[in-house]
Amino acid sequence: MITVSEKAGEYIKALMIKENHAPDTFVRVGVKGGGCSGLEYVMKFESTDHQEGDQTFEDRGVKIVVQMKSLLYLYGTELDYSDGLNGKGLYFNNPNATRTCSCGESFAV
Repeated sequence: MITVSEKAGEYIKALMIKENHAPDTFVRVGVKGGGCSGLEYVMKFESTDHQEGDQTFEDRGVKIVVQMKSLLYLYGTELDYSDGLNGKGLYFNNPNATRTCSCGESFAV
């Protein structure tokens, strides 16, 4: 399961409205090889049909879709939002990550 914090949910819904996304739009998250720690997070808005192997979660009014192979790395992750001095934006709280890079965009398990 992938969850969404209250702040992240509010931010995502506001961004979808601001960017005029269709009501059936969802957030696709995933993992790909790369980054300084070995794996990188991927996140984008989509409104196309789901792909074979997709898993769907909904939390705080936000639909999250993830491929099963990425879910193995992301299970239990919370999508959160920070507006602090160290950076503003969405980030992944991933309990499976054994190390992360300083920017938080890549990780290792």
